[in-house]
Amino acid sequence: MASIQKTPFEKPAENCTPTPPNPLTPEQQTKYDQVLTAIETWDTLPKTSAKNAETAPLSDSEKQWLTRECLLRYLRATKWNSTNAIKRVQETLVWRREYNTEGLTADYISEENATGKQVLLGYDNEGRPCLYLLPNKQNTNTSPKQVQHLVYMLERTLDIAPPGQETLALLIDFRASSARTNPGVATAREVLHILQNHYPERLGRALVTHLPWYVTAFLKLVGPFIDPVTKTKIRYNEPLPQLVPASQLMKVSGGDVDFEYDHSIYWPALTELAATRRRERKERWEKAGKHIGESEVYLWGGDAPSVGAQDASAVQNGAETSTKDADEVANGIANINVNGAETAKATEETKPATETVQPTTSSNGAVTDATKENGVTQAEDDKITPAPIAA
Repeated sequence: MASIQKTPFEKPAENCTPTPPNPLTPEQQTKYDQVLTAIETWDTLPKTSAKNAETAPLSDSEKQWLTRECLLRYLRATKWNSTNAIKRVQETLVWRREYNTEGLTADYISEENATGKQVLLGYDNEGRPCLYLLPNKQNTNTSPKQVQHLVYMLERTLDIAPPGQETLALLIDFRASSARTNPGVATAREVLHILQNHYPERLGRALVTHLPWYVTAFLKLVGPFIDPVTKTKIRYNEPLPQLVPASQLMKVSGGDVDFEYDHSIYWPALTELAATRRRERKERWEKAGKHIGESEVYLWGGDAPSVGAQDASAVQNGAETSTKDADEVANGIANINVNGAETAKATEETKPATETVQPTTSSNGAVTDATKENGVTQAEDDKITPAPIAA
């Protein structure tokens, strides 16, 4: 008999790996460099979005959040407009301060998830962590804390993503839900605003199943607020076993996992797993030199080197190249000297012997030692007119 699963899976199933990103074009690399250079100059940012708000220095956790992949996500979301990307990154950092994303603790959110209405369980075929939204388990009335709950779970979902996977999968199951248990239009608009503006390029796919008529009508109401790119990632009533390995998919969704939500077991397990991953990332970030623009693959424990290591390698390669070039120049000079010496020696050996002839009397009556050099007497040389120098 298969055991009952009561805790999150810690890693994707075998062979479920992220698709490697395409390398940046020279133009995209230039855009990225512009954004990174601008953000590295930030010393302080406003504490809130209010006009003339008090400012505060960037914290270490904020600097760590500003990874290479983070900046690239904002560039892609703004269609590689570096000015807009910089503006949006700043807006998100201010929002994170104002919303207090780091202050949303497991204890504070716990009551919202007491019935398991949001469950982080398993990974899809490309290693995306799967976050189930189960409206039929709604246990609280509409309030800002419901949105805080979703933000908290988004953060935990991204915490346990495997190295190289930047996106997540939402599995929204409306089975046995009612119109009363679903969020209103105002709440839906707020959630969409947060997702599209502060978690750009994070939604890999949204798989919506058991769609009742009133949800279809609801989606028509909120449809105008959904970004066109986001719409392409939403799929309705597709067979989930084709997208998520059965070994990590709930039985009620067509998989093999007999999952039972026990808050006293699941919640501490998720909290500890996410906290461990965050602690490991912080240690790697500090060890690598606390760089803004650090590699997420490195921070998440992948096989990519840190930015600091890449810079050191580039410096080392540059030094080796300079040393190699200097050696080649030195060898060339040595060869030139050797060859020059041999040429001079050969010239000396082939030079005609000096022929001494009898003294003669010059035109002014002086006696000269008419030594013939290369077959020309000094007297004859006196008579040679030098060629004119070109202007």
